Amino acid sequence: MTLRDMKLTATCIALCAGLAVTLTGQEKQDVFRFKTGVELINVTATVTDSNGRFVSGLRKEDFRLFEDGQEQPITHFNSERVPVSLGLVVDTSGSMEGERWSSARQALNRFLFQLLGPEDEVFLYRFDNQPELVEGWTTDRERIATGLARIRPRGATSLYDAVAESLPLAQSGRHRKKAIVVLSDGNDTNSRTTVRELKPMIRSTEVMAYAIGIDNSDVGSWGGQPSQPNYPPPRTPIPLPFPMPGRTRPAPPPPQSYPPPSSPGRNTSRGRLDDRLNVTALRDITDDSGGRTEIVRFARDVEPATTSVADELSRQYYLGYASLGRKDGQWHTIRVELRDNRYLVRARKGYVAVQ
Repeated sequence: MTLRDMKLTATCIALCAGLAVTLTGQEKQDVFRFKTGVELINVTATVTDSNGRFVSGLRKEDFRLFEDGQEQPITHFNSERVPVSLGLVVDTSGSMEGERWSSARQALNRFLFQLLGPEDEVFLYRFDNQPELVEGWTTDRERIATGLARIRPRGATSLYDAVAESLPLAQSGRHRKKAIVVLSDGNDTNSRTTVRELKPMIRSTEVMAYAIGIDNSDVGSWGGQPSQPNYPPPRTPIPLPFPMPGRTRPAPPPPQSYPPPSSPGRNTSRGRLDDRLNVTALRDITDDSGGRTEIVRFARDVEPATTSVADELSRQYYLGYASLGRKDGQWHTIRVELRDNRYLVRARKGYVAVQ
């Protein structure tokens, strides 16, 4: 047995006893991969009151954590802000040109330079006809801003392919907290990956997925002009612009919950019904991960939405527990509760025990 193997064995024994163990950075990465006999499972929890305000000052004893319905002792806890490895996955299809792209760039630049911490690392993916990595992991905000400035929106929307490609990179981030923020104004029209295929990919990572969707279904054209009063109203009311963090609001049913896989050459002309935002699909991407979907109605509301996401990332609780990993390749549920039922908690709903 090598010295490194002996260290990992000692770590596993200590976790079983419920002891706090200090590991080196490389050993942490090994434990977090869910491949050892005893594994440290990371859970990031967002806590809000009934008005959607973030709740601070909670202790480890205020939480209860369950795996597959069985309560687990919380061995690791942190209520302070920790650095985040964050991926930006941005829609640059043709429908984003003009005011939408100008507002999105302004919001993302403020997010980068004013809302993230100095130790946070970021990457940038764009997607139109296909995904493209614009800038890999960096703490240099200017590199990301320069990449955004070079982009000219065009083409169709390959949202699911972009998320699928970005997940392995997000999982490789050096910080314990990992997240992606997806910004889009339309339904997927060009991906080979389906949302059904994407969901288990997200479940197999520790990445929290957030989505900011610009819902265009209340406008009469992609140019942003309001529908005329004599037009029939939408069948389902559009949700308010800012869902409170931690609260779940029913999503309006899209034309079809799971759009079939598309292929190059599919009609992607502006204003077509199948280009409109698929809110249900966005929530399918985000909700199991402990992230959330925020819907805005106008491009000018993207900046408050990104501010809300950044605020949430800075106010979360970290919980860790030792799981006797079965390495069965199956989904194991995670449930986090608070002893004070006045508060709401949102966290990842489970993990896949990698074989």
